[in-house]
Amino acid sequence: MKISVKLGIITLASSALLITSLKAVKADDAQNPEQTATYQSLQKKQYQPGSQAYDVLNKDNPETIQKINYDTSKINFSNLDHLNRARTATAYLTKDNLGHSDGRAPQVFKPTGWYNQPKKVNGKKVFPVNRGHLIAYSCSFNLNNDGQPDPGQKGSIDNPKNLFTQTAFSNQKVMTINEQMVRNALEKNKKVIYQVTPVYVGDDLMAQGLWVQAASTDGSMHFDRYLYNVQPGLNFDYATGRSNVDPSTQVPTPINYENYHSKTYKKFNTGYQSHKHHRAFHIKGHYHL
Repeated sequence: MKISVKLGIITLASSALLITSLKAVKADDAQNPEQTATYQSLQKKQYQPGSQAYDVLNKDNPETIQKINYDTSKINFSNLDHLNRARTATAYLTKDNLGHSDGRAPQVFKPTGWYNQPKKVNGKKVFPVNRGHLIAYSCSFNLNNDGQPDPGQKGSIDNPKNLFTQTAFSNQKVMTINEQMVRNALEKNKKVIYQVTPVYVGDDLMAQGLWVQAASTDGSMHFDRYLYNVQPGLNFDYATGRSNVDPSTQVPTPINYENYHSKTYKKFNTGYQSHKHHRAFHIKGHYHL
């Protein structure tokens, strides 16, 4: 009996210590992913044509975000670097941040590496890039451009700290999967910590890929992945963002894409309503997710 009581005391003490530790952790204490060995290894990755457009890292367990509880949602946007490139954004989200609107304000900011002249790929006109959002527009409602609570605000749409040059394929076919996982969790009233880091090599103006991580505070949803910033039929000079037609660049659509490009997805996104809408936004330079 004495042993059982002592073990119980130890267990209770350990639990109390864990709770105290969690309370002591602030949302701003997330590790800077750009200073990690993982980031350095991602800088060396080269996409192999014909392979999957993303890699699962660390068995889908996030490496640089703290799984903590919080009461107020916010997004920690990094300042643009010396080359005006967007950097890591870490979002602490709740269901209140989900949003949808029938129309979006025009985008005028051009992220570094922005060259979107149409190319002819397999007989079809292709606009190579989109204005990719680090934190999805549909997950950033009721927050201002500084990422602070501001009830009634629509999503972060033309915020330089939240925009980077992303290939149309990476934006529409790959990142979609991760964003929908976040939205699904938020819809179930879970809290989600979501972090996105563009991966640049040296002074390249266009990111070669994205390091995306997320975890719900209850641990039911989590991922840790690297998304290649590639486009079928095109080859990019990441130093400048320019591209040229290259039939050897074969990039298969992820096998689980259809599972996430669903009615639920369309409910939160208005970018793909029709081919006409899609084309119009590209011509104006405003197409985005």
